[in-house]
Amino acid sequence: MYKRNSARPQRLGVRLAATLCAASLMMASGHSFAGPGDAGDSTADRSQRQSASASPSEAIRPFKAHISDQALKDLRARLQATRWPDKETVDDSSQGVQLAKLQELVKHWETDYDWRKVEMKLNALPQFVTRIDGVEVQFIHVRSRHPNALPLILTHGWPGSPLEFIDAIGPLTDPTAFGGRPEDAFDVVIPAIPGHGFSSRPADLGWGPDRVARAWDVLMHRLGYTRYVAQGGDHGSVISDALARQKPQGLLGIHLNMPATVPPELVKGIHGGDEPPAGLPEAERTAYQTLSKFFARNAAYGAMMVTRPQTIGYGLNDSPAGLAAFMYEKITEWTYPSGNAEAVLGRERILDDISLYWLTNTASSSSRFYWENNNNNFSSAAQRTTEISVPVAITVFPGEIYRAPKSWAQRAYPTLYYFKEVDRGGHFAAWEQPQLFAQEMRSAFGPLRN
Repeated sequence: MYKRNSARPQRLGVRLAATLCAASLMMASGHSFAGPGDAGDSTADRSQRQSASASPSEAIRPFKAHISDQALKDLRARLQATRWPDKETVDDSSQGVQLAKLQELVKHWETDYDWRKVEMKLNALPQFVTRIDGVEVQFIHVRSRHPNALPLILTHGWPGSPLEFIDAIGPLTDPTAFGGRPEDAFDVVIPAIPGHGFSSRPADLGWGPDRVARAWDVLMHRLGYTRYVAQGGDHGSVISDALARQKPQGLLGIHLNMPATVPPELVKGIHGGDEPPAGLPEAERTAYQTLSKFFARNAAYGAMMVTRPQTIGYGLNDSPAGLAAFMYEKITEWTYPSGNAEAVLGRERILDDISLYWLTNTASSSSRFYWENNNNNFSSAAQRTTEISVPVAITVFPGEIYRAPKSWAQRAYPTLYYFKEVDRGGHFAAWEQPQLFAQEMRSAFGPLRN
């Protein structure tokens, strides 16, 4: 997120608003961002043609976000009726989110927060839904006005959502308005993982990374793309890894901002809290110690979702204050600089994300993705990264859960062709630093365009 009260962020905000407004106006007038070979062809028109040629179950249908007034009223009533625990017995957040901090957030959520602004922002974008492998996949699809734009599918994680990428859409699809070149342009597809956001909640087993990856390839081809690239962090990294292992026709490469690079021989020691082996280079030693601390002190949320998502779901689905605490803790810890999430993202945007989980009733279903994946350890062996044969690019952001050393990345991903450490941003890279994120997409995927 850009710093507040600076001239440049305001100009960028105006540009992005203009870009999104233009998208909305073009949609309303029967025009939208044109994609490769489709100059002057609207996203809506093309989707209608695809739907006409597809079976009813494969149709791509327009989507608008709308939550009922009753659901919003129920949320406010639940927030007002929160039964608070005792205050923590420490002077910091070592026992979890501090009572006063969460009470302030919840009070604002109850009295001043406006969900309808999120709906307006989403509904200014081209949104669609289509049925893939038995689930309804909701997605944002923005085509660039520049010819030969490279199709890019962006995958969110937890506790993130498709909202992470909204501010990066402008720089990605309209680079000339944000300091880039026409040849840097992307067509952007942002789906919600099944069980998250406005995608439907799977009722059957098996919706782990591999199945989601297969669905993403179906989606990209259903949209008419014969070649594309994929990007992800958190769950998105795991899904992008799976997609790359599958190597579907047309996938040119992937970019990751939270890669699974931990060497197999170090996993046990990291989880056991052992001292780093002697002789590790400084970057590897730092990564080892960071991960060891993470698993010792901060990973209980993941262990619960990996092992008992249904049990934890009862509390998360019943108490918005409980859901807020569970998600806010990780948003705060993983935003760069750590503990300063509201200054970086803004309170409203944090509540946008938490509200999306609450209002779509996906706190429990999203937790099941951890159970399906059954892995929360950043292990290259667990993610079978050496089986990947398509080109791999990695950007390391300073506030990531751990900073992957280049030596580990090269060993984990034999086809690594791009690796860069940047000086801003954390776990929620696109959410925190949309301009920098877009620049990394241009740099990383540039060599794959031809």
